[in-house]
Amino acid sequence: MVGIKDVAKAAGVSISTVSRVLSNGEYVSDDVKERVHAAVEALQYRPNRVAQSLRSQKSQIIGLIVADIQNPFFTAVSRYVQDAAYENGISVFLCNTDEKADKESQYIDLMHEENVAGIILAPTHQSHSSINRIINLHIPVVVIDRQVENTSIDSVYIDNTAAAYKLTLHLLENGYRKISAIIGSGSTTGKLRYQGIIQALYENNIAADKFLLRFVNATLNEGYTSTLELLDSDNRPDALIATNGLLAAGAFRAFRERKISIPDEMGFACFDETIWTALMDPPITVISQPTQDLGRTAVELLLNKINDPSNAAREVMLKSTLIPRESTKRNGQEK
Repeated sequence: MVGIKDVAKAAGVSISTVSRVLSNGEYVSDDVKERVHAAVEALQYRPNRVAQSLRSQKSQIIGLIVADIQNPFFTAVSRYVQDAAYENGISVFLCNTDEKADKESQYIDLMHEENVAGIILAPTHQSHSSINRIINLHIPVVVIDRQVENTSIDSVYIDNTAAAYKLTLHLLENGYRKISAIIGSGSTTGKLRYQGIIQALYENNIAADKFLLRFVNATLNEGYTSTLELLDSDNRPDALIATNGLLAAGAFRAFRERKISIPDEMGFACFDETIWTALMDPPITVISQPTQDLGRTAVELLLNKINDPSNAAREVMLKSTLIPRESTKRNGQEK
């Protein structure tokens, strides 16, 4: 699909110049106007109606509020949100909450004061209150990564239960039976992934062990300390699932410190494909989330809502991909 970025490139001008020409703005020469209109006609570009809405609000900025920018998942999503916004001549105001409701509330107030055109939000566990505040402020909003029950709102996320089920089943099929997990707390995502793990264990007649299935703060340090506790206990598991990239990095540090042989002593799998998961020794089995599709879909949903607030809310569920690697092939086995 031809975007404003393509028009700018063809005309040899900036995106903001194209935007000014299409909105009949001032301070643009006749020559530049002719080049832009010629590029529009040649490319058969149809200006997104959201541009008119953005101008009427005197804002070409959207807000992006994520839970933890250090989390590789949110880093990737933020990149693709910015790419999609840039292509539409829009800037992104990025904020990081650290899963803290008070920071989330402050950033929502700040974005209201800055008159952003809309907000893309990965909400904390107190999601309803924040989303209701945004709605009451008449700011278009799209929720990413997390599901908000009993609320009609645009959202895009993966099927977290199915992903965790698929990952757990993969470990079971490769001979692991005492499966543990460190699960990020504070959001619906962790709870849904827990459900997927439990479902896979139940269907294979394996009792869930509360000691082995742990809800922790989704940080590198929590991943490290929780994994050490599991490794040093008399109830040591034979496999571990980390439900986000930071927990996975902490877990791997603990494995190295205790000189654990992966995959023979301990199978290891995690959520989120990052640069390091494929480069580790051994390479790590992961659930790869479609971060590009998620980021771009979030922008698309938000622009549609900005353009016409009466548009019905859409809920988009994306599929994840299991990438099996050596970290779960016990004794070189691949089933």
